Amino acid sequence: MTTTEFGRVDSENNVYVIEPNGERKVGQYPNVTAEEALAHFTQKYEALEGAVKLLEQRVNKKADADSISKAAAKLTIDLIEPNVVGNLQALRERVLTLAPRIQDLLNSKKAENQEAIAAALASREAIAAKAEEIAARDLSKVIWKDLSATLTALFEEWQAAQKNGPRVPKSEADAIWKRFQTARNKVESAKRAFFAEAGTKAKAAKANKDSIVKRAEDLVAKGSDAVVEYRKLLDEWKAAGRTKNDDALWVKFKAAGDAIYAAKSEKMAVVSASQSEALTAKLALLEEAKAIDPNKDLAAAKRLLAAIQDRWEKAGRVSKNDLAKTEDKLRAIETVVKNAERDHWKSTDPVAKARKDDVTIKLEEAIAKLERELAGATDKKKIAEISEAVAARKSWLEVVLAGAK
Repeated sequence: MTTTEFGRVDSENNVYVIEPNGERKVGQYPNVTAEEALAHFTQKYEALEGAVKLLEQRVNKKADADSISKAAAKLTIDLIEPNVVGNLQALRERVLTLAPRIQDLLNSKKAENQEAIAAALASREAIAAKAEEIAARDLSKVIWKDLSATLTALFEEWQAAQKNGPRVPKSEADAIWKRFQTARNKVESAKRAFFAEAGTKAKAAKANKDSIVKRAEDLVAKGSDAVVEYRKLLDEWKAAGRTKNDDALWVKFKAAGDAIYAAKSEKMAVVSASQSEALTAKLALLEEAKAIDPNKDLAAAKRLLAAIQDRWEKAGRVSKNDLAKTEDKLRAIETVVKNAERDHWKSTDPVAKARKDDVTIKLEEAIAKLERELAGATDKKKIAEISEAVAARKSWLEVVLAGAK
């Protein structure tokens, strides 16, 4: 018979495990030595010990609480009367020691699950709220392609949350789903109504655009004179709405417009050539006008200007872009001659000259009188007042004399 601290083998190779409350037969291993029979059941113990060690490691690493709890429960059962030889009581105590820590992990996971459920419900609540916000909009003024894509994305988000998220209470999830589905149904109903109305409008738009195309084609015969009317038809086209035949109708409408604008381009080419000739002629006349000097000989200046103005009108019109270097410059020359004529008239008008001479005499007399008063004044305040009066009248005199020149 072979005996160790935790087991023994009898003469018939029956193997027993020795525990604090006595020994228990764990099996028989015939036709081997007692040592080999004992080693066989000791190896089974080592495997069981390895399972306990693995459980301890998983608890230390805070692995999945449910999985750990199931493993601990299984080990607890496995350690009741296992057919092994070894310190079973130590293994049972090690597993028992882990129980509070495993319970803590379970409690923590439960709290996390509750938080996850709350978060999942909040996420679905947010999805439903977004759908309700969409349904509350003025659905007659939305871009349906974008709106439909948004609702589809919300639905897919809901499905993903349902598939990948934690299980949530059915009653709460169903209540939120009902809100989401009600909002979706409202939007879908409005969408169907919109496209039904759009179909009716499209038919009317096609009839309208057929008419616009016909009128545009009739305008071609007018050539460049039809540009304004064609532009009005273009405004009608833009306001008519879209149709399924827009591309084909547009080709016809644009072809009519191209013909009208081609006629306008030909006309503009003729006008442009005429304006170019006018510009050349007027620039030459401006060179000739440089000889106008009303300060030397006003009568000669007026004759030359009149001759230039006559040829200027006959030269024709220039483009708007060339007005500044032609018309504006001639106007400036005309203004110089006109001002010279006005100044000449002022200087030779006997009535105006007499009036200015009278004012000059009166100012000079007033200045002389004030200067005599100033010479006899002693009071500082009086001197200041008279000096100011003299200065004022001298200023007026300078203005009058300057105007008489």
